[in-house]
Amino acid sequence: MKGIIVVNAGKCLGCKSCEMACAVEHSASKELAEAIRETPAPRARVSVRGTGKLAAPLQCRQCENAPCVRICPTHALHRSAPDAPVAIRHEACIGCTLCVLACPFGVIGFDEGRRCIVKCDQCVERLARGEQPACVTACPTGSLRFQRVDEVLEEKRRAYLVQIENCVEAEREHGG
Repeated sequence: MKGIIVVNAGKCLGCKSCEMACAVEHSASKELAEAIRETPAPRARVSVRGTGKLAAPLQCRQCENAPCVRICPTHALHRSAPDAPVAIRHEACIGCTLCVLACPFGVIGFDEGRRCIVKCDQCVERLARGEQPACVTACPTGSLRFQRVDEVLEEKRRAYLVQIENCVEAEREHGG
């Protein structure tokens, strides 16, 4: 079942713990003390951005019909299965950045040191081991959660029904 990283921006402190955990997870050593000395330096696939009043982690939304996958001339961006996250074969990436232009969320980056793109892969290796993505695990406020799509939909349905129930109760109280 396809999963997504759900962001609750209201809980985000802008601490960038998710960025650090992501960079370390995608480093050669997978250890902070070693990762900071690697060349080229490991890049985070999540980016905390703010508007002044709000900060939120931004990462690949794993679009169903991903424009980045469709536009990639070398098929470096691909899915291993229909419900798998969009992944990149770095050796096939030619650095054309067409995917960067095609991404509607602006979450694909370009790694100058490696001359190829970088993007969130939902820490597919961690998921295979039954672990949460590194950014989710590192978030001190629980702003990030990894959930199956059907769980997210059920939460939204439940919240909507509660909203309707509250409106009906308010109408009854006011004689409506």
